[in-house]
Amino acid sequence: MLKPVSAFLSAVLHRADTMLLKISKGKHTVSEIVGLPIIQLTTIGAKTGQPRTMPLVSLFDNEKIALIASNFGGKNNPGWYYNLKAYPKCTVEVNGRAAEYIARQVEGAEREKYWGMAVSYYKGYDLYKIRAAHRLIPVMILEPAK
Repeated sequence: MLKPVSAFLSAVLHRADTMLLKISKGKHTVSEIVGLPIIQLTTIGAKTGQPRTMPLVSLFDNEKIALIASNFGGKNNPGWYYNLKAYPKCTVEVNGRAAEYIARQVEGAEREKYWGMAVSYYKGYDLYKIRAAHRLIPVMILEPAK
């Protein structure tokens, strides 16, 4: 993913996905065009304490969902990452169905497993890794709340 394209997408893609999700009653996104699976993640804002909903690329591993905090290779981690670190309980909506999850950051071999899965879905993550070389891109796992 070229840097100018990433800059443009980071500013508009989540808005376009949000709009299409609303119109399609939670069933379709713009990101589907390139084959990326999308969820709607609702977190509690780390600073505000208010609910925040964001469409995100997700990787499904049975009942777990992996999220890559690449922020398009940006300088900082995305806001939703800090929200999940502060308040790990979240809601995930997929195909119009919502469920509660608990988030945790993965490290080591588990992180590498999900990073490899992410790159197999979308090669752009390797470019984001280069752009974000000053930070290790976090990988978060969402597991169903019991």
